[in-house]
Amino acid sequence: MKLHEYQSKFLFRDYGIPIPQGQVAASPAEVYDIASEIGGIAVVKAQVHVGGRGKAGGVKLARDAEEARQHAENIIGMNIKGLTVERVLVDPGVDIKQEIYLAITNDRGAGKPLIITSMEGGMDIEELSRERPDAIIREHVDPILGLQDFQKTFIASAMGMPRAQWRAFGKILSSLYLCYSERDAELAEINPLVLTGQGELLAVDGKVIIDDNALYRQPALTAERDTSGEPDSERQAREAGITYIKLDGQIGCMVNGAGLAMTSMDMTKLYGDADGIGPANFLDIGGGASPGQVAAALRIILSDENVKCVLFNIFGGITRCDEVARGILTAYNEVKPDVPMVIRLQGTNAAEGNKLIDDARIPNLISAETLTEAAQRAVAAVKEGG
Repeated sequence: MKLHEYQSKFLFRDYGIPIPQGQVAASPAEVYDIASEIGGIAVVKAQVHVGGRGKAGGVKLARDAEEARQHAENIIGMNIKGLTVERVLVDPGVDIKQEIYLAITNDRGAGKPLIITSMEGGMDIEELSRERPDAIIREHVDPILGLQDFQKTFIASAMGMPRAQWRAFGKILSSLYLCYSERDAELAEINPLVLTGQGELLAVDGKVIIDDNALYRQPALTAERDTSGEPDSERQAREAGITYIKLDGQIGCMVNGAGLAMTSMDMTKLYGDADGIGPANFLDIGGGASPGQVAAALRIILSDENVKCVLFNIFGGITRCDEVARGILTAYNEVKPDVPMVIRLQGTNAAEGNKLIDDARIPNLISAETLTEAAQRAVAAVKEGG
């Protein structure tokens, strides 16, 4: 779950990280009032879950409250990469002397949190990594021991931080790590953390991504979730307890189990790649899906107009194939799909499930015994459909 910039920075503030004392507004009038309180230069920033806000005209500097209001009139309602700006953050202007990059993320390979920092902040860290990898300092943190004092000193020294700011930087780093840990974050990023002309460190931009699997432990953050930037299909899948990610292919995949889902996607890509055919989604209905979840999953798959065939690859362990079959029939009767469906049911109650499907006499039904056969037939069905 992504947090907006203002949500991320307000969260940082709760952990003692210094931020500009800005406020959120949803109208030009509110922007005018906030900028009047600031009483000087203000920055009006669009709050949407996409990058490149500045290049799109979504970040503007204002010399006074009236200019801030004028900027807000242009930014609120603006479309940035398909998303409509509904709020802006109004921050006081900052005298920036140096921009610093600071982030903590998950290193799955090492199984540890990873601190990434550089004295060359304010730019895309991936671009910096390609062009000047030596400018980036990386330090793992033992998840049991936590961040140690010697690590804070080492990082500040290695990145070339002025010694006068080591103590303040160490406090910010400790606070950011605490925020990252307690809020179940996958990423906690400050870009940039600026050194002001007054010698202070200030987090002028922030980005936090929370692990979806830990949201049950973060009810306050979950309540603030903004789904406007999410595809409707992914939102519906989350509400139904289904793991779904939309892709660009033509074969809608419904599978139980993440590993089996990845294998099914790979097989459709293997046999369809030469013709530009591949998976339209990753979808895992889980190990104990109900007929209602199966029906919801099929509706979500068929809502994608790019889908020209649906591939069911169900291995019944905990999931019973007859339950899946009932879900398929329920969804079919509701949606009335006109695309072919390749169905492979194996495992618990497979015979009962296949019989239910056979007795229903579903048009465009293609059965398969193996995954290889199912993938080949799904690719062939897409090709035949043009």
